[in-house]
Amino acid sequence: MPDEARPGGITSAPFVDEYLLYLLAAVSDRASAQFHARARKAGLRVPEWRVLACLTDEDGAMVTRLARLSLLEQSRLTRIIDQMAEKGLVLRRPDPEDARRVRVFLTPDGRALATRLVEDARRHEAGVLDLLPARDAAQLKPVLKALLARLDGEAQV
Repeated sequence: MPDEARPGGITSAPFVDEYLLYLLAAVSDRASAQFHARARKAGLRVPEWRVLACLTDEDGAMVTRLARLSLLEQSRLTRIIDQMAEKGLVLRRPDPEDARRVRVFLTPDGRALATRLVEDARRHEAGVLDLLPARDAAQLKPVLKALLARLDGEAQV
């Protein structure tokens, strides 16, 4: 039986079970929880794992860029970087073009740990994608990337 439309195009279908943002968050939460347990086993908190992962792609990133990539608020990220530096995973250096800016780099120990975890994360991701039919799995990332790019474009308007 089709959902009865109400004024404004709102249907009587259940909201949460069909709400895109809930579905995205729920999938992320469940899939991330599996991998985050592995990161914790390696001695990292989730934000530390995110920073290491980001630095494997962009070693020497500025804190503002790392905050955006790691989905962390900048002042919280600054404290996390301090803690990671104490653990010997990262180090800070002034930007050679502007000493007021700080860049964050992996130490050799940080790089070794990050490399190992990124390889593990790739295997985990493959296992998650294997839960879908091959066609859906192949389309998932391009569709999400396109949506993210559009949302980022709207945020800059």
